[in-house]
Amino acid sequence: MSIRGLSIIGIGISQTDANASHAQSFRAFDPTQNRELEPVFYNATNDDVEKAALLAREAFAITKKLSGAQKARFLRAIADGLTGAKAELVEWSNRETALPIARLEGELVRTTSQLRLFADLVEEGSWVQARIDASDPTRTPLPKPDLRSMLRPIGPVVVFGASNFPLAFSVAGGDTAAALAAGCPTIVKAHAAHPATSEIVGQVIAQAARNCEMPAGIFSLLFDSGHEIGMALVKHPYVKAVGFTGSRRGGLALMQAAAARPEPIPVFAEMSSINPIFITSGALKERGSAIAKGLHGAVTQGVGQFCTNPGLVLLPKGEAGDEFLKEFADLMQSTPQGTMLTRGIRDAYAQGVKQRAKTASVTTHTHTEAAGNRAGAALFETSLAQLLGNPQLSEEVFGPSTLVARYGDVYDLVLVATSLEGQLTATLQITEAELPEYGDLLDILEEKAGRVLFNGFPTGVEVGHAMVHGGPFPATSDGQSTSVGTRAILRFVRPVCFQNFPEAALPSELQTLNPLGVHRLVEGR
Repeated sequence: MSIRGLSIIGIGISQTDANASHAQSFRAFDPTQNRELEPVFYNATNDDVEKAALLAREAFAITKKLSGAQKARFLRAIADGLTGAKAELVEWSNRETALPIARLEGELVRTTSQLRLFADLVEEGSWVQARIDASDPTRTPLPKPDLRSMLRPIGPVVVFGASNFPLAFSVAGGDTAAALAAGCPTIVKAHAAHPATSEIVGQVIAQAARNCEMPAGIFSLLFDSGHEIGMALVKHPYVKAVGFTGSRRGGLALMQAAAARPEPIPVFAEMSSINPIFITSGALKERGSAIAKGLHGAVTQGVGQFCTNPGLVLLPKGEAGDEFLKEFADLMQSTPQGTMLTRGIRDAYAQGVKQRAKTASVTTHTHTEAAGNRAGAALFETSLAQLLGNPQLSEEVFGPSTLVARYGDVYDLVLVATSLEGQLTATLQITEAELPEYGDLLDILEEKAGRVLFNGFPTGVEVGHAMVHGGPFPATSDGQSTSVGTRAILRFVRPVCFQNFPEAALPSELQTLNPLGVHRLVEGR
């Protein structure tokens, strides 16, 4: 598969013709070798945005009527194509991100698995939540109308590729899979940190669309090394929703642009989270050393570049807590430096760690400077009073860093939990016997986080029907949604009610004889 450095403007339009006049260009960056990579990639233009958006709008007239079987075939074709391109994908994403081969191979499996999971979902069909309330012309004082409703796709969706997951949260990642499964044409703005990986995936999707006889505008991929093209897409009147995974600053900018449109649209942004871990005295006594090792792995895995990285640890005062902290600090101190994804992420991490290290009332247990794109683990400690009194200590530092705060009793934990912003995750390291004592804390964490863990660590996000990868603001822009799992499809649909329609004009899911055999709510049952 040749890499041409060109955007894909609809699956049926020549890439060369669409991009021949481009002048602005950029290259990917090898974070390990600290040098730029070939080939050159050309920025999309505003004309490309117009073409992609128009094609997507035209395609929506077809994609919104695709059957579950047709969409499932398309999604599985993408998954098969990605599997077939495994060698190239892993090689290029390793060069562009410095992520280990084993991690990337696992991420590819996750990407194809979620595509197939959505294929199963739409093929079975009950996800549309069909509801039927039959008419009753004899009802008095007014006849009852025939009402039938279901979820319908919202329209063209823009997806922004993420820096830290070149496969699972990028061109064919969860946002794209959910949008295509819903029946929404999708325009992806590729992340400039891994453009070759993005182009390979884009070519796979385009080929799958051609093989499955999809309309040309069902998919486009646009390159841009800056923010202009992304903003133009968000502001385009044909675009009806946005999926984003990245920084709070980036997510807020997109939200503001979307809200300022003549027709505001939803932005489903996953932005920032410190994923607090609350450790009880019972858990320390029972398995303190195991928790220290697990916590170390969760903080430093992938050089800390996970949105579920634990950035705050609540640890009991006392001798057991002292021993735990010493063991944990030793593990953090012995952590080898690692290469971060981009220079920008490395610089932001270095600045965040530097700022925390010079904060009054913060003790630095370990912090090492690193050259180039490399970074070392950092461990800090503060008092409960300082944590509660200094909001900056509850801000995310994206990288292999965490902050420990010591507490006295469960009421201290309730105060901390109450003070926190919305989170993707919150974890209780606790014994089952202690749970009744911590009921108030659990109630608050349920309000604060999208996923609450009983023991374990939050860095593994399972792709499945029950997973929630979201949370109250600022973890996400919309705490009612998830970006992982089949519930993600609900972001790109809206309910539509058909009143007194003849059978032949109804979608199959709403016809009385139920030709698709889907589960439905009929007369409240």
